[in-house]
Amino acid sequence: MAEQLGIDWELAGLVALATVAMYLTLIACVRVVGQRSLSNMSSFDLGCAIALGAVVGRTALLLDPTLLVGVVAMVTLFSTQAILARLRQSRWVDRLMNRPPVLLMAGPLPLRDNMRAGHVAEDELRQRLRLAGIRHLDEVRCVVLERNGSVSVVRRSEPLDPWLFSDVPGAQQLCGPAPADPGERGAGRST
Repeated sequence: MAEQLGIDWELAGLVALATVAMYLTLIACVRVVGQRSLSNMSSFDLGCAIALGAVVGRTALLLDPTLLVGVVAMVTLFSTQAILARLRQSRWVDRLMNRPPVLLMAGPLPLRDNMRAGHVAEDELRQRLRLAGIRHLDEVRCVVLERNGSVSVVRRSEPLDPWLFSDVPGAQQLCGPAPADPGERGAGRST
């Protein structure tokens, strides 16, 4: 019983090292796969996340966890999270850890290359537009896949403040005044 509660310093160091390594690996994988990997999980995604958590947990606990091994792993995980949150206050570190926002639509036109890069299917985009209350594509000023994986839909109405879109690559052309007539854009919309 006592061996299930205890830990020695060497084991504590190994647990801390394994926990940091697994956490950083998880961040790297999310960075490579993209922000969609953490947002709006389907049942398949949820199952994958649970399985991933089990793998990370067992690895961090070195497969034979005691109570104190679990405590060391949990404290290390939260400490790593706190340190990275502090480091992310630096713009350079934050951009290294997170992908930039992705412009999915500029006006009524879907940007297919950006959608592919952000792993956003047309059906998902249509769903987001409907959830935002968009009834016609002419109502859309832009759609942005945010860094956290959520999708922002901005309606065509007032001029936009350029500061709000300064971190969105390709959004510079959106910040001019809104056209008086939504029909000005002409033909050529692809849906």
